[in-house]
Amino acid sequence: MTIYQVFTRLYGNPCTNNTPGGTLEQNGCAKMNGFTDAVLKRIKGDGYSHIWYTGLIEHATCTDYSAYGIAKNHPAVVKGMAGSPYAIKDYYDIDPDLAEDVPNRMHEFEELVKRTHKAGLKLVLDFVPNHVAREYHSDNCPRGVKDLGATDDTSLHFSTDNNFYYCWGEPLNTEFAGRREADEYPYLEQPAKASGNDVFNAWPSRNDWYETVKLNYGVDYCDAGGRSTHFDPIPSTWKKMRDILLFWCKKGVDAFRCDMAEMVPVEFWQWALKEVRKKYPKVEFIAEVYNPAEYRNYIHRGGFDYLYDKVGLYDTLRAVINRRQPAGSITSQWQSVDDIREHMLYFLENHDEQRIASPEFCGDAFKALPALVCEAFMGNNPLMIYAGQEIGEPAADAEGFSGLDGRTTIFDYWSPETLRKLHALPAAKSRKKNPLPLTEKEQALYDYYHRVLTLRESETAFASGLFYDVMYVNYDNHQGFNPDHHYAFLRRSEDQFVLVVCNFSDKEADMGVKIPAHAFEYLSIKEGSQKAVDLLSGNKHQLTLHPDGFAGVSVPANGAVALSIKG
Repeated sequence: MTIYQVFTRLYGNPCTNNTPGGTLEQNGCAKMNGFTDAVLKRIKGDGYSHIWYTGLIEHATCTDYSAYGIAKNHPAVVKGMAGSPYAIKDYYDIDPDLAEDVPNRMHEFEELVKRTHKAGLKLVLDFVPNHVAREYHSDNCPRGVKDLGATDDTSLHFSTDNNFYYCWGEPLNTEFAGRREADEYPYLEQPAKASGNDVFNAWPSRNDWYETVKLNYGVDYCDAGGRSTHFDPIPSTWKKMRDILLFWCKKGVDAFRCDMAEMVPVEFWQWALKEVRKKYPKVEFIAEVYNPAEYRNYIHRGGFDYLYDKVGLYDTLRAVINRRQPAGSITSQWQSVDDIREHMLYFLENHDEQRIASPEFCGDAFKALPALVCEAFMGNNPLMIYAGQEIGEPAADAEGFSGLDGRTTIFDYWSPETLRKLHALPAAKSRKKNPLPLTEKEQALYDYYHRVLTLRESETAFASGLFYDVMYVNYDNHQGFNPDHHYAFLRRSEDQFVLVVCNFSDKEADMGVKIPAHAFEYLSIKEGSQKAVDLLSGNKHQLTLHPDGFAGVSVPANGAVALSIKG
């Protein structure tokens, strides 16, 4: 699995006004129809198996769609003009911003599914189970489906029959929102609902997820004992959320990226995923879980296929790139999850994290190339790339609500030049005719990503081979190998042996990498001088291999080699 995450609203938005805090009319918005056959063919050809269209489901916004029968949202409970895609307003509908013909938006989505599958890609959809927009209302739900909260007893803080938590008759305090030009009348919520990040009172702050309300899965967070669970009989919310998953499976969704899955009890996932897989056994589930103590719980009990490897490998690689941790610390990170390693989703960017090329990260996309090689080649793990990463999107704009924070906005209407360039890239054979040509640096970065991602699929050692970390015999290496800056490992398939060395240093490194005798036995490595080719550069090498001996290699600054020997 190699996932391409696109923030749908921004990818290929042709409008270049980019007015900070601008409206839809001022700044425009990309559309689902912009993902043409040619665009999707190019994405597939770059080495991806899945595409995650972030922000497809209808969410709260300051844009007025009341002419289409969609209730207008109060600006006090919307972040940014466009709104957060994680403040879901209608689980059963597509966001109208993304449609060229708003009344026809579901059909446009269904056509997007067809084009995605035609290109050989699987479609990943956000499932946001923990919270919804404060003004949640479904105008597209199937006949007979009751809205979330429609039958709640608002006099009770907690009930298994309620979909929300209530604050004992207190009105919601909206000081967090301040005043906005469009805020012509106060927002009233009586009683207040608990906020999405577990604020169980009527006084959320600006730093809280104040635009969302927490869903009730049968956990009473405020009883005398604290967090008592009430799962029998099955809570109302469980059934409603299961039905939402089934609705989108029927539409052809292949996988769900489940937002903040760890904030929802694992018992729900255990039940719901089994229910879904009875009808759709091949659907895949990816969980956003940040607590390593819960990883195995959400895999083995919850039934998830994959989990974010954020607080482990992502945080470590970021620190290594920025010279705050030694490269050798990568070993301890994969070892800590070795029993579930193939379930861990690797990434260097996503919509929550700062862009590599931003000053807030490291300011240079090329410095992350050894980390990319490491993630892509060290295991059979799924890997995710965030659109724009592959040509060095710097997130240098203060777009509006999000401000200048090193991230690409998820709250504002905007049009990053890098995403316009990527969208304009035609099929591989005619890239020279691209109306928005890449700079020399962007092209070099793009080509490197393309090379790495396609090698993941084409080389048997990477696609299905054994992995062997050689760091344990190289910490005292005096042959030019420095474990502060260098990381090395082996991959082996039946017909291929590869030595991978990553150099997290600004200087080219000539070194000898020690290969332990055990690796020769375990991987059936042939001894002696052999012809090798660097899969990344195409350069040919003569590699000498002996048990407990040193293989001489030269590795470019902020780069890597993947020396392959066939047989």
